[in-house]
Amino acid sequence: FIQSYRQLQMTLYQIQTKFRDEMRTRYGIVRACEFIMKDAYSFDRSVEGLKVNYDLQLEAYKKIFKRCGLDVIVVTADSGAMGGSVSDEFLVPAPIGEDAVWINKQTGQVIKDEEGKSPSGDQWEKKVAIELGHIFQLGTKYSDALGALYLDEDGKQKPMIMGCYGIGVSRLLAAIIELNCDANGIIWPKEVTPFDVEILPVVANDPAAMALAVDYYQQLTAKGLSVLLDDRDESAGRKFNDADLIGVPHRVIIGKRMLAQNQVEIKERRSGVVTAVDKDRLVEEILKYVNS
Repeated sequence: FIQSYRQLQMTLYQIQTKFRDEMRTRYGIVRACEFIMKDAYSFDRSVEGLKVNYDLQLEAYKKIFKRCGLDVIVVTADSGAMGGSVSDEFLVPAPIGEDAVWINKQTGQVIKDEEGKSPSGDQWEKKVAIELGHIFQLGTKYSDALGALYLDEDGKQKPMIMGCYGIGVSRLLAAIIELNCDANGIIWPKEVTPFDVEILPVVANDPAAMALAVDYYQQLTAKGLSVLLDDRDESAGRKFNDADLIGVPHRVIIGKRMLAQNQVEIKERRSGVVTAVDKDRLVEEILKYVNS
């Protein structure tokens, strides 16, 4: 695929399902037998080029996790079986997880907990953490072994300088849920929510409420939003509980009492704040919420 120095620098990536030889899952879906992984590999002519691309990937990963609502800790790590000269892990403190870190409350220094060894002093606090990603400066370990060579401008064959960058997509979702929830369910950050808005007619067999709900659904969908319409013939309590559990950021509540006043309600999942709005201005108001 790569034959000449003119084709470098290059980065290739894949997102695919992988399998781990384990009998059962652990920590929910943090460590499952089947999982989704994003892998990327960079190929450079020089160590300097590798370092540039490594730093670009590192900063990109920080932005990805931040947009997912996660404050990650970046820890210089042991490259282990992957090999290479440098590697960094992206960890997020969470109620569950198979890793742990020591955080210095005075300086902010972070040390990964390895083999039960702990730093001394009262200023250190241990926290359970989930590993979300790991990146490596591999050098020529694999290009030497596999004969991944390119023809340099001097006409000589040379091994490509490689980097490796991985994100555990499945465990990323687990971490988002663990750190964005309350006693009632999930609170999705807007960047990763499966739906922007949930429309909840309190009484499904009320023709006026359902007609309005369908109209809102069509208008909001036409505006490019992802909308969930709960048209089930269930009790109001069941619908409200399920809405909290699913955790869509914005909820439109169409109730008989408010509709008699030509109003509907918008409830914010994270804050719990409920706002009454004129039913004819609902689409306009929801767009303000979603785009804020």
